[in-house]
Amino acid sequence: MSNKIYIFDTTLRDGEQVPGCQLTTVEKIEVAKRLELLGVDIIEAGFPISSPGDFQSVVEISKAVSAPTICALTRAVEGDIDAAVQALQYAKHKRIHTGIGASDFHIKHKFNSTREKILERGVAAVKYAKKFVEDIEFYAEDAGRADVEFLAQLIEAVIAAGATVVNIPDTNGYCLPDQYGAKIKYLVDNVKNIDKAIISVHCHNDLGLATANAISGIINGARQIEATINGIGERAGNTSLEEVAMVINTHKTLGFETSINTKEIYGISNMVSRLMRMPVQPNKAIVGKNAFAHSSGIHQDGVLKNRENYEIINPEDVGVAESSIVLTARSGRAALKHRLEKLGYNLELINIDEFYERFLVFADEKKDNVNDQDLVLLMGNNTDATVNDKAIKISLLQVVCGDPLRPMATVKLKINEVEHEASASGNGPVDAAIKAIDSILNKHVKIEEFVIQAITGGSDDVSKVNMQVNHQSQLYYGFGVNTDIVVASVNAYLDAVNKIV
Repeated sequence: MSNKIYIFDTTLRDGEQVPGCQLTTVEKIEVAKRLELLGVDIIEAGFPISSPGDFQSVVEISKAVSAPTICALTRAVEGDIDAAVQALQYAKHKRIHTGIGASDFHIKHKFNSTREKILERGVAAVKYAKKFVEDIEFYAEDAGRADVEFLAQLIEAVIAAGATVVNIPDTNGYCLPDQYGAKIKYLVDNVKNIDKAIISVHCHNDLGLATANAISGIINGARQIEATINGIGERAGNTSLEEVAMVINTHKTLGFETSINTKEIYGISNMVSRLMRMPVQPNKAIVGKNAFAHSSGIHQDGVLKNRENYEIINPEDVGVAESSIVLTARSGRAALKHRLEKLGYNLELINIDEFYERFLVFADEKKDNVNDQDLVLLMGNNTDATVNDKAIKISLLQVVCGDPLRPMATVKLKINEVEHEASASGNGPVDAAIKAIDSILNKHVKIEEFVIQAITGGSDDVSKVNMQVNHQSQLYYGFGVNTDIVVASVNAYLDAVNKIV
């Protein structure tokens, strides 16, 4: 038995059944070309009988790509098959995918029929399709819940009728991996002509087991996996193409191989997400924005020492440029040093312990990732990349303001470790706080420029303040950042005053 696993992509058929994710024909062609670049073996381009748009999409995709087999879905109905034949007329490699329900539940409640009649219809559909197309795939819908003996009987009959691929769908995502694997193994062992066809696995993710079931299926004898980009599809989605491809790529001991160019995975994931207006969840395996991101200090230190401490996949192998060291309040000094070096700062000129304390305060207040811009802002205008101990530090800032209250501020400053306190009123809380500081310092400092800027936007945003002050005809610049605009403003003023001192 060959160890080549054929990848059957159904993003443009099953994936597009997600409400609100429909694509135009032009968009489908764009995705199909990218799937060809990715290296998929089969593209299920649509369900031609379902609508004129779907029919035309299959026609145009057949013209646009040449390497993959183009597949069209039908029911076990002659009219469906006729439409598929017409839609596939330009395909260089064509396949008709026809089938019918196989579980007793579907037989009774969907078709109001019997096992015998269902078997007859399945065989008839394959024979009819075989008149027009050599490559016929038969799906036994809801095979995951089907009686295994009847399933084997049905599969044997459709292979005898001409099916080249037999699809064993876990349509409702019901099976556990060992159950699904055992079902595939039963077919391998009990269908006499199984060597005349490829077994395909088509798993849904209702219980979060689609990838596990698909891998269990190939371990037990299946050689085709049906999947979608980003795992999109009906309800909770389908088997994720990127996940099964990387499971096979990572676990070499399984002995399987695919034709997937894994470096194209991240690019097509973004394309499908954009065109279908369906964001990828951040913690999605392989392609989520957090898949190669590290925010814990322990993990960051380990990754910086050796990537494989916490990554079993090289991000470059799936088209991601590099791992991401995400700075949060849980990050350690190693990660902070790493980011500062990336930004070009000379760590020998930085008091990293003092800066790390400032960073932690900022990260706690921001309650979000600290990005490169934040670090630059925290560094302020220290062009020599130093973070010096401040001669003047604020130990308390308390303001009272409102309408009709007159703004008041109480400030405590530590000057060379000696604490001083003052209160003042002003035309606003910032003005009151600065007047209180001036009364302690007994200096005449004039504010020439005062600029407040939100970093990202929103009512709970972090604000940065740049301040230019004049003292004895000399200009000094101060910088402050905080979620509280008043605190950021006072910090900027003190930053400038410290340079005066």
